[in-house]
Amino acid sequence: MQEAHPSLPEFDYIKPKTLAEASQFLADHAGKARPLLGGTDIFVRMRDGVWKDKYLVDVKGLNGTNEIAFDPTKGLTIGAAMTMNQVSAHPDVKEHYAVLADAVDKVASYQLRSRATTVGNICNASPAGDTIGACILLGGVLNVHGVDGVRQEPLSSFFKGPGSTALKPGDVVTSLELPLPPKGMLGKYLKLGRNKSSDLSIIGVTVVGFPDESAASGYRMKLVLASVAPVPLVVDKVEEILSTKPIAEESIAEAAQAAMDTCAPIDDVRASARYRKIMVRNLSQKALTEIWNELGR
Repeated sequence: MQEAHPSLPEFDYIKPKTLAEASQFLADHAGKARPLLGGTDIFVRMRDGVWKDKYLVDVKGLNGTNEIAFDPTKGLTIGAAMTMNQVSAHPDVKEHYAVLADAVDKVASYQLRSRATTVGNICNASPAGDTIGACILLGGVLNVHGVDGVRQEPLSSFFKGPGSTALKPGDVVTSLELPLPPKGMLGKYLKLGRNKSSDLSIIGVTVVGFPDESAASGYRMKLVLASVAPVPLVVDKVEEILSTKPIAEESIAEAAQAAMDTCAPIDDVRASARYRKIMVRNLSQKALTEIWNELGR
């Protein structure tokens, strides 16, 4: 009989003094050790028996993981240990990366966001990850420390499948870099869950738009979908349609239909595939229309 309220299994808490020490320990105990940031997903999955790690390696406080820095010539750097509430409340995030703040504020509850981290949300690689679409559209790149040194992993090629990424044993993500966004960029994240808060997305739609003189329409509109594919789904057809045709009700409807036609969701306990596809079209049209109305003003 399954335990109604399972408890956490025993594990060893490891607090390395350097990134090199953390990477080496994780590599030496591959399959048994996991980096620890906020812990909001780790402890749930360990409690439920999904993850059976013997060691949790606390990487908070190592080499800038507890910092947010903005350079007006380069962009934003978010330390891996910065909580979601710290990210969404930061003045530079609100001013220059409002779509990320919008997405962060729709993750679970305020209490959970006081522990959960944006980098952790990315590294969990959940198809329903709320902040991933914004970080992809903002051109996000992860700084990674591994046993062979430091490298960067662009989010555009980071996700390999549900829970699967380009990270290797011994890798520790230290920060997320976001370049300066295009001038005049606006963004929006629309999330459909079974309730108004604290639920995984049935559908997540992230949209950004900005003026671009090189586009025939004079604008670029980009869209990423969550919860409809094994990895975040960038719908290139949306950008193609809305950069080559005059942006109007008809072309927005065509782009929303393209988003629906591109995705191939599955049936699960939260929603049917058919319902998801229909809501992809509806939410995409809503998000694109709202961004266009704001850009038009």
